[in-house]
Amino acid sequence: MKYMLIMRATGDEAFAGMADVDFDKMIETVGRYNDELIRAGVLVAAEGLDDAAEGVVVDHSAEPPVVTDGPYGETKELFGGFYILSVASQEEAVEWARRMPLTGPGFKTEIRRVTTIDELPQDNEWIRKERAWREATGQL
Repeated sequence: MKYMLIMRATGDEAFAGMADVDFDKMIETVGRYNDELIRAGVLVAAEGLDDAAEGVVVDHSAEPPVVTDGPYGETKELFGGFYILSVASQEEAVEWARRMPLTGPGFKTEIRRVTTIDELPQDNEWIRKERAWREATGQL
């Protein structure tokens, strides 16, 4: 099973705590954690996300959808990055999340199972097309 570990920073406390962290030290710490995931054979993907202020939001509550700069104005929690792990259970994903190196006040890791195409109706035309695409691109 695949699980996504979503790294979240909540409020000013988390961001203030990162201000004094030496970037090279942070890269080394995260690199060691990533190496553990790789050696354990559970890492599928891992990426950080750019500053939310550099992003855009597409609001689908209107027609046509409205595009605005930056995150939602009231956002208190922003995603900072993610890992996708292939592990046997949610409990194993939790154990890896507990070992996450960037921790402290205001930091949380949300864990969500990644659903698979096998869980969708296999007789659906669009599912068959997606399965064919995945097979053709080596993603199945």
